[in-house]
Amino acid sequence: MAALKYWLWLTTAPTLSNRAKLLLLEHFSSPEDVYYAQPDQLCLVEGITRQQAESLSDKSLARAEKVLADCARDGQFIVTMDDAAYPARLRDMYDPPVLLYGKGSMPLFDEEAAVAVVGTRKCSPYGTRAASQLGYELARQGGLVISGLAKGIDGAAHQGALRAGGFTAAVLGGGVDVIYPPENRRLYEDIAATGVLLSEYPPGTEPRGGHFPVRNRIISGLSLAVVVVEAPEKSGALITANTALEQGRDVFAVPGPINAASSRGCNQLIRDGAGLVMEAWDVLSTYQQRFPQKLRPIRAVLPETPGSAEAEPASASAQPVRQPEKAPALPILNMAREGAALTDDQQRILRLLPTDRPLLADEAAVATDLPVRRVLSALTMLEMGRQDIYPAVNGYLAELCSVIAAKRAVSDKLACGADVTLAEKLSTMNEAFAAAMKKLEQDLSEMPAGEGPASQKMAHVVVPDMEAVRALADSMEKLCSSDYWPYPTYGEILYSIR
Repeated sequence: MAALKYWLWLTTAPTLSNRAKLLLLEHFSSPEDVYYAQPDQLCLVEGITRQQAESLSDKSLARAEKVLADCARDGQFIVTMDDAAYPARLRDMYDPPVLLYGKGSMPLFDEEAAVAVVGTRKCSPYGTRAASQLGYELARQGGLVISGLAKGIDGAAHQGALRAGGFTAAVLGGGVDVIYPPENRRLYEDIAATGVLLSEYPPGTEPRGGHFPVRNRIISGLSLAVVVVEAPEKSGALITANTALEQGRDVFAVPGPINAASSRGCNQLIRDGAGLVMEAWDVLSTYQQRFPQKLRPIRAVLPETPGSAEAEPASASAQPVRQPEKAPALPILNMAREGAALTDDQQRILRLLPTDRPLLADEAAVATDLPVRRVLSALTMLEMGRQDIYPAVNGYLAELCSVIAAKRAVSDKLACGADVTLAEKLSTMNEAFAAAMKKLEQDLSEMPAGEGPASQKMAHVVVPDMEAVRALADSMEKLCSSDYWPYPTYGEILYSIR
């Protein structure tokens, strides 16, 4: 924690560019050494001016401590260039961010076929559909979708990936805690829960016009390839494409009508040598040999989304499922409104679930034309996805840490032992929960062929895995504040669908 304060002290210095910070880190062995260096020593670094060196005479760590408190309050993590989780793809480019703020789950980008999908904010219906389809196909076929959470193409690509049940990363032009644009709030929350939000800007930083071109180098830097879906001649997406080429990344583009101004940039990219994209496999096939276990060509048709489902009132004839007389009122899952956020498998299973008796996995498999293994996996992941247990516990932990920090800031005599004990217990249990989920997912993916071996694996491995996940979830639910545990259980969902 002490070392992290020096990183934050350096990166929040107001007069230093990112390049200047990198030069200092290259000359000195650590931010702590920069902190204790004298102005005359700092001036010896090529590219550092006297004014910049003098500005670093301010040794106050107040800014760093505030950033740490803000991150704890918002449930953000910090990854520095020295951390193992920092992507090598970023570290190897010309001007990498010194650190990243994040919210959600940080993937190992270097082990993923990450593809950036970018384009204009003022996109046509054709562009929106193409971006959504590409995001969906990329995720279904094993890719990781990266974009910038902007209006238009960015948002459509993120939504496509989420609908496929895939992982998507959004790189922001402001602080991770600043939702921009405001109309993408729900998308922001979905990505925070199932993907990752990243930024090089500290909490509370408002997005500015100059931030977005700078942000774009991170989008392309994290990716193997950049796909431009729709872009006029002077679009920011073309800046991302040019940056990608400078970084040695592959560039692809989706063709558009020759008379459409919004497609001129893409058509020119293709004319100048960019790969032409008609479907996601046009991109992913380039990297199949590199990621043979992750990438697979499958037919992935994006389901239609009801355009006016949220605006339409519920049918007067629609009645909630009858419950036993003594059963409490349960939340309702409205498929028309909320179903778009679910994967295809989950939607098919949800529509099938009965209300009067348990549904066997093999029955669901026959009725949905899904393998039993996928049925069980979808049901399990549906429960976890609905409850968002891991992020919920992390959110409560962030509040606990904030309370502990506030008490200690006021006085060392304020007791916080119980808070610390609870935070330590929840943190340990949540990490164990994440590991149990990973084991369950791995065991489900390695089901043997044949009814006999599969049954043995299910009985002796998968079922105990599921019991371990459930036990940890139940234990954490007892310790976690109800304010952070807002979702119904799987049984509640099962008996409250209409």
